[in-house]
Amino acid sequence: MRSFLVALIALLATASVADAARKSGGDIFEPGKVVAAVSLRSQTMKVIVGGYERYVWPVSTGAGSYATPEGIYGAEWLSKNHRSRKYNNAPMPYAIFFYHGYAVHGTDQLSRLGSRASHGCVRLHPDNAALLFSLAQSVGLDNMTVVIGD
Repeated sequence: MRSFLVALIALLATASVADAARKSGGDIFEPGKVVAAVSLRSQTMKVIVGGYERYVWPVSTGAGSYATPEGIYGAEWLSKNHRSRKYNNAPMPYAIFFYHGYAVHGTDQLSRLGSRASHGCVRLHPDNAALLFSLAQSVGLDNMTVVIGD
């Protein structure tokens, strides 16, 4: 599984996403699908829509002992105005939950984007989180994938 993730992230980082989609043979790159591919190393997210790279955004992922889980996940549920029950009611706007309470969501800590700074979630600029949230709504949860790798 880990080698697959490394290969996928490498493909997304070095080749055009259209070429990666053709080579992968995987259905996550089909028309009508959205992939949010997060690189823990570069602290960036590539958003692939229908097999084509549309956006590259800085993110913040887990810092210290708060690791962001690596893997390939389907979106589980959405919450436009979510607040953390675990971390002092912290705002998590435009949250896309993907694994046991982990989510991609907006943040007000914009200066921390591009570096590890979260408690494990993937943080985005609120404008980017709103756009990704809208894409997830438009394609449906079954067509939204979050990939997190090295």
